[in-house]
Amino acid sequence: MSRPPLSRPLPWELAWRFLRGQRSRLLAGTARAAFAATALGVTALVIAMALMTGYREELERKLSGGGGAVLAIPVGLGPGEAEGAVVEALRERPDVARVRAVVLGQGALTSQGDPEGVEVTVRGVDPGAGPLGATEEELRSEDGVPGTVLGVELARTLGVETGDVLRLVAVGFDGGRPRFRYQSLRCSGTFTSGLSEFDSSWLLVPRELAARLFGPDRGATMYEIEPAELDQAAAIATAVGEALGSGYMVTNWLELNRPLFDALRLQKLFLFLVLGLIVLVSTFHVASTLMVAVRERMRDLGVLQALGMTRPMLWRSFVLYGGLLGASGVATGVLVGGTAAWVLDRFQLIHFDAEVAAIYFIEAVRFHVRAIDVVWIVVFALGVNLLTCALPAWRAARVDPSAALRYE
Repeated sequence: MSRPPLSRPLPWELAWRFLRGQRSRLLAGTARAAFAATALGVTALVIAMALMTGYREELERKLSGGGGAVLAIPVGLGPGEAEGAVVEALRERPDVARVRAVVLGQGALTSQGDPEGVEVTVRGVDPGAGPLGATEEELRSEDGVPGTVLGVELARTLGVETGDVLRLVAVGFDGGRPRFRYQSLRCSGTFTSGLSEFDSSWLLVPRELAARLFGPDRGATMYEIEPAELDQAAAIATAVGEALGSGYMVTNWLELNRPLFDALRLQKLFLFLVLGLIVLVSTFHVASTLMVAVRERMRDLGVLQALGMTRPMLWRSFVLYGGLLGASGVATGVLVGGTAAWVLDRFQLIHFDAEVAAIYFIEAVRFHVRAIDVVWIVVFALGVNLLTCALPAWRAARVDPSAALRYE
């Protein structure tokens, strides 16, 4: 009974039969070890890249959402000067989603539970202005005491509850001289932004009150501009700067935090290279598998060459065998790593307490698997895998048929 014709080219058929063969326990064991090592290395790379991407994107979202993706700061203008015209000009732009007028300043806040107080950033806002805004009811004065909304960590630090009266010392300037102004505030609620820096040091007050507290030199209104697309912030900042003229200094969140994001990009590159060593080591397991296959199938190689199989075809067969073994490990690693990243992100399994969150700026770690990161991981893993397969395949192709047929 004759065998059916081959359904694929001979090198592919031979590589596939080597991969499926279970004749040798040693060969099967080394193949499983190579598969597991490759899958483990790729899994670690996928999770690490998802971690760095998610961390960067979370910082971008929180920083741009809390402090404005684009900032227009008046230079040499008095408080409130041309305010309506500026807001209208910015809101008419199709690439701008929202404009917020704010007043920022520094001060110290004390409470009955913490009379020594803590340094705070005072954010003067209009009711309902943006993600870190406050409602009109929360900022409303009660018995002559204006309302304020605190970051949740700041309220915890001061031991403050809703309804408690606080004492704010605002550092303002008049005529170039520092002035300290005192203001009683009533805690009307808390906010959480997910960014530790905001939650632990920011409080919201009415914008008019902040302008009075910080004086004409530091109480000028600045504008936070939220682009329709976050990645267009730099382009919008340039366009807004040209539209507003020399009376405003316009910048964006990327410029303000450039050292941080440059460090994150460098860290991501180094992490890729370090974890890539795991994948590199796993390729030596694949090479060892090929060496075992050459030794154990020496007589088969001699028979194949005696029947007319050329050395280039034999070389391609072993490279394909190693490539298929490595590719199966890479595919499994991508699948396992992507699934693990999704689970970690979906259920936010990695949380930080307040002390650690102050270091990393966020309260929970997010994971985001990007297609471009997966492509680079696959290209790198398969590339080094094929390179390490070249030498064992070359040795297989150089086997002398007569010596192979006598091999025991």
